[in-house]
Amino acid sequence: MIDLFIVLAFVIYAITSGLRARKKASENLQEYFLAGKTLTGWRAGFSMAATQFAADTPLLVMGLIATGGIFLVWRLWIYGIAFLMMGFIFSATWRRAGVLTDAELTEVRYSGKGVLPLRVLKAIYYGTVINCVVMAMVLVAAVRIAEVFLPWHEWLPDLLFNPILNFTQWIGVSLGGATGLDPGIATANNLISIMVILSFTALYSTTGGLRSVVATDVVQFSLAMIGTLVYAVIVITKVGGFGNLTSKVIELYGTEMGSKMLSFTPTGGEALMPFLIIIGLQWFFQMNSDGTGYLAQRSMACKTDRDARIAGVIFAWVQIFARSLLWLAIGVGLLVIYPFAIESMAGDQFAASREITFVNGIQDLLPIGIRGLMLTALLAALASTIDTHLNWGASYWSNDIYKRLICEEWLKRDARNSELVIVARLSNILILIIALIIMVNLGSIQKAWFLTLLFGAGMGSVLVLRWLWERINLFSELGAMAASLVVAPILLVVTDVEWIRLGTMAVVTTLIAIGITYFTPVTDTNILKEFYRKVQPMGFWRKTAILAGDDPNRSIREFAKGLKTTALTSFSLFFLLVGIGKLLFAVPGTSSFWSWLYTFVGLALIPLWWKSAIGSRE
Repeated sequence: MIDLFIVLAFVIYAITSGLRARKKASENLQEYFLAGKTLTGWRAGFSMAATQFAADTPLLVMGLIATGGIFLVWRLWIYGIAFLMMGFIFSATWRRAGVLTDAELTEVRYSGKGVLPLRVLKAIYYGTVINCVVMAMVLVAAVRIAEVFLPWHEWLPDLLFNPILNFTQWIGVSLGGATGLDPGIATANNLISIMVILSFTALYSTTGGLRSVVATDVVQFSLAMIGTLVYAVIVITKVGGFGNLTSKVIELYGTEMGSKMLSFTPTGGEALMPFLIIIGLQWFFQMNSDGTGYLAQRSMACKTDRDARIAGVIFAWVQIFARSLLWLAIGVGLLVIYPFAIESMAGDQFAASREITFVNGIQDLLPIGIRGLMLTALLAALASTIDTHLNWGASYWSNDIYKRLICEEWLKRDARNSELVIVARLSNILILIIALIIMVNLGSIQKAWFLTLLFGAGMGSVLVLRWLWERINLFSELGAMAASLVVAPILLVVTDVEWIRLGTMAVVTTLIAIGITYFTPVTDTNILKEFYRKVQPMGFWRKTAILAGDDPNRSIREFAKGLKTTALTSFSLFFLLVGIGKLLFAVPGTSSFWSWLYTFVGLALIPLWWKSAIGSRE
């Protein structure tokens, strides 16, 4: 009963926040999708972190640690560079661009007859295809959590439950089944859970827009961190402390395998090249490398450029440092509490079986009250991710497709504000339906995540370069997008080695995009001048700066300063993460010298970037 009360308290808070923000959100799209540009830096940063926390991410981390050891979590940590680069280089430019979506930026940055088609294509590709795949991953995690904690067949009378059971059997859908329940009953239970969760989330997110999303995000992230901290303490206590934890890992899995699981770097020479290629390319060659998507949306919603910058820095530190150390404690601890046979480490089923241990630990280890707190944190994490992707996806459909394409281009009229808000709210339903269809066809979260990385790898470089290099044009983006859609399926057939797929995709699509740039018309001078004056971008804008009457070296100086601050903050972040991490999860018998050195260097670097990150300079 205590657990249920905690969950219901959050549900009531979330719905109330949506109703409170409803009137303001209904005024126009800027109020609905950007909260009237009123967000402070810390709220925007917490909102970003809450969305990235997600219900699927801790499950993904459990699978990564089991399949490849701690060092495999670099697949997530390396994004810290992109998050910091967004904060120091791109966040303010997103805000100054004055757009509602990243797709709208197409018509602000480029010229030519293909600008509107590209804007619409990006709205569909990012707002529907990629967006719904990510939502489907989150819903897969929701199914695994709900199956353990929400036995609707025990709670509902047959009169209500049997029609749902018959419906799921009639349509032939199978959801879950990891708890040993009859597949039909498990599917019916999970379908009810998903519909209840989605209905609750859609209720507050569609009524209150970004204001209600951020309000619940801040509470969600606070709950999630408190719940995860308590969970980590209980897990570590259960195994007898950090020192005993690592000894038990070695005892259970042997010196070689145990050391590999606890290592922050690849332990075999054959794994070094794949590791370096993946972490060297993945953070840059991905579709969010400049913040494209909901991260840009949070930056655009900030009150000032300083708030937008602070949001990116807060996001990176709480996401990569604070959250990761807690998840490592849980992930390594669960290797001891739920051991597995080494010969079973193969295929998607192994990853899926290890992902679910995060949920099993909540059920088996946490006492009443604490379990309710953690369940609320997971529900809130799920709601946070879903509400963000609903809000973000609906912004494409209402602003880029309905307002720009249908009303302005086809019907030759201006859409009313109230009309656009209605379209935005209805778009949520369409996005949910598509995400549910994708969800029933997914295997492990890890596999789906790898596929999204592959398809997104072709866009990262050109999305960054459009801000930094004046020569990038409309055809550069079209070429990169077309190449990624063609090359990715080929790579899926030709090779199953992921680092080869990722490296090939990054190189091929970048070369195609840059090559097309030199053989296609330059962007209209007036468009470039207006963009430069409005956005004040960093990088290589010498010719445009001269035409705009500005210092031709200003943009390159600002870019160099932004890169320097990004590098210093990244080194500080990763040195502290590895240093403290290696102290906590030390392989028995190894020296702690390097761990303390990394920690000292990470701390010593903080004064070198702190003023640039938090200072009052706009």
